[in-house]
Amino acid sequence: MDYTRILICVAIMSIVTYLPRVLPLAIFKKKINNRFIKSFLAYMPYAVLTAMTFPEVLYSTANLASAIGGLVVAMLLSYRGKSLLTVAIGSVITIFILEQIINNII
Repeated sequence: MDYTRILICVAIMSIVTYLPRVLPLAIFKKKINNRFIKSFLAYMPYAVLTAMTFPEVLYSTANLASAIGGLVVAMLLSYRGKSLLTVAIGSVITIFILEQIINNII
């Protein structure tokens, strides 16, 4: 591959990465006052993060049952207001115990 092609690829990638960040600043000059748009933009990072991580949560273990068990424990602990470290450790311990039980049964 020659250097000209590499430079063209890098230029295209930089434009594609840069445009979505600059266009909103260039298009929206005034402060956004619409309540719907403000709430939409406020919840967007949570929705994107959930869409990216949730499928991986279910398929990150050897068994779907242990993944669902860890997910349920994590949801219960987080609903009760526990810290992030407590939720993570609780779900990991649950997954470990369920994996051991499933491996010994099969």
